[in-house]
Amino acid sequence: MNFIENIAGEICKSIFPIKEEVFFGNPNSSMAVCTLSSMKLLKDIANSNLISRLAVVGRLLSENKGIDSLVNYAISNKNIKTIIICGKDTSGHRPGHSLLNLHRNGIDNKGRIIGSSSPNPVLTITKSNATEFQKEVRLVDHIGETSISRIELTINSLVET
Repeated sequence: MNFIENIAGEICKSIFPIKEEVFFGNPNSSMAVCTLSSMKLLKDIANSNLISRLAVVGRLLSENKGIDSLVNYAISNKNIKTIIICGKDTSGHRPGHSLLNLHRNGIDNKGRIIGSSSPNPVLTITKSNATEFQKEVRLVDHIGETSISRIELTINSLVET
């Protein structure tokens, strides 16, 4: 990012503070859920019995720093093998779209997610980190799904396979 984008980001943080929201469940679970911008869904899952079946549930609002954090966490926690992406994708940044493109296509030499149409899909992770994420973690695309009962069905079907 350039200098002006960094300043704009800091101003946004001051005016519209967004709390980092991540809830930890069962450290032995191989599954995580990313609710994108659906904060109610995030809290509903965190406050349900599902949390005991998940390593972590969190949200993702940006196509750059958020994805960097998600990838770094996933590759540092070797138990996580599956991430269910659900909830509503933010219309401007489309981090869910970018995460799927990262997993499918990787990043170029400048850290840009190949195939992403998000405004600034540039990551700080290395190509090696991106490749490890692609190889070690399976993404389940349920973008747009906000029903906790349908997400539970998905979790059940993945546990059975």
